[in-house]
Amino acid sequence: MRLRWFLAALLTGALTGCTTADGTSPAPPPASPTAQAKAPQGKSQEPETTPAAQAAATPAVLIGAGDIASCDGTGDSRTLAVLRRFPGTVFTLGDNAYPDGSRSNFAKCYGPSWGRVKTRTRPVVGNHEYHSSRTATPYFDYFGAAAGPRGKGYYSYEAGAWHVVVLNTTCSSVPGGCGRGSAQERWLRADLAAHKTACTVAMVHHPLFTSAATHPPATETRPLVQALYDARVELLLAGHNHVYERFAPQTPGGRRDTARGIREFVVGTGGAALYPFGKTAANSERRDHKTFGVLRLTLRPGWYRWDFLHAAGGSFTDSGTGTCH
Repeated sequence: MRLRWFLAALLTGALTGCTTADGTSPAPPPASPTAQAKAPQGKSQEPETTPAAQAAATPAVLIGAGDIASCDGTGDSRTLAVLRRFPGTVFTLGDNAYPDGSRSNFAKCYGPSWGRVKTRTRPVVGNHEYHSSRTATPYFDYFGAAAGPRGKGYYSYEAGAWHVVVLNTTCSSVPGGCGRGSAQERWLRADLAAHKTACTVAMVHHPLFTSAATHPPATETRPLVQALYDARVELLLAGHNHVYERFAPQTPGGRRDTARGIREFVVGTGGAALYPFGKTAANSERRDHKTFGVLRLTLRPGWYRWDFLHAAGGSFTDSGTGTCH
């Protein structure tokens, strides 16, 4: 009886680890009709990766600066060379074309330099964009849909797992200003409430905190920064002062807050003539006013890295990492 059972098992391949006479493993028994019906035909049994999952797993790169293109200098061409070495979405932080943000300035000064990466650029509007037009028309004409709704200068978009908010801090020119209850402040709070991602970066032209001697802190932007703080935004990027400066995470009132504070970067080093520093502001961690360059952000879910990349002729660098609130 045992011999017949053993021979039957050998012939059907049911005996684990058995081989046939030619040394190969026996074929498994055919699946039952029920099992055959359940198995999808022509598809892998591994879990599919959705586009959303792929986007979250792939780091997003944002790279750029503010205060950029002047026909009187070569700083913008040198920072352009850095941009062209790296992939990612290019951001500007306002005052894109000097001296007046006119149609001619965009065509003759910005176009031949940073205009070469225009197809991957998301801009911020600055005060110089309003010099030649009270409505910054040449700016909106040049960048088109990439600049958000015409006439507003504030909009948002997604960068991988991160949310990006762009604001208009030329408060005397943006319709309704920047104050509490303004159209922009209400839009900002609604946008942040509708995008409850774990990580957010905001971009403006005028910095609330700065150590530069040329332009004082833009305190009129505090209601917007308060809205960012209330929503636990991680990063705030600004230009206006032509320096590089990194601050520790802090509250809108300037108190150090490592638990939920916003880390501000001033990156006005895109190519226009650089400015000197004055008295060092509280919570300022790293500064340079002699180097053209761009800031590169590498963004992953729950995590970010920053690198200041100097242009030709410079040597200053800055880098570090952080986690989202």
